[in-house]
Amino acid sequence: MIPAGTQRPFCILGWLLLILVPSLVIAAVAVPVLVRLDRLDTAIEERRGQLLKYRRLISTLPSLRTELEQVKANEDFKAFYFDARTPALAGAELQRKVQEIVTAAAGRLISTQLLPDEEEQHPPRVRVRTQIQGSTDTLMDILYNIEQARPFLFVDQVSVRSSARPDLPERLARARTARAGVDPGGELTVRLDIFGFALGAAP
Repeated sequence: MIPAGTQRPFCILGWLLLILVPSLVIAAVAVPVLVRLDRLDTAIEERRGQLLKYRRLISTLPSLRTELEQVKANEDFKAFYFDARTPALAGAELQRKVQEIVTAAAGRLISTQLLPDEEEQHPPRVRVRTQIQGSTDTLMDILYNIEQARPFLFVDQVSVRSSARPDLPERLARARTARAGVDPGGELTVRLDIFGFALGAAP
């Protein structure tokens, strides 16, 4: 028989275990759930903020469309865009314009290629890749004429190669360039990506 004084600590220990074990089990289940709920609350708040931002953007669409229609109706702005019904027609007009610029600068247009534009843009962008031969002055004149052109034209990429061969002896280099009819200073082969915009063109 266990003395009464010894039974009391065992009773207390039993009650503590009876309370502590379920508490630990509940905590082990509840803590991950609470953490998960907290993360969900945070995600909901982020989505709510994004939704409000998108709603604000959508609310500006009518005014942006109105402004675009005003620009389309403004004759002063039309001079800055290609007046074509489709991007293909605008591309043909751009190619003709590039031909005129290169000819005016005494250059030779080796090739021109209409490039597809992957992104939907309003107004649509029309882009060509050209390969041109000429002197340094020719290149400078072409770039100047592109800058001054109407409709607006922009240069996206420039690649320049020279036919000069500084590693050759001077007499041999002169003889080769004379036979080829090339400027002894070296002729340039230039590749330009040029683009403009077609106001009102339909994809």
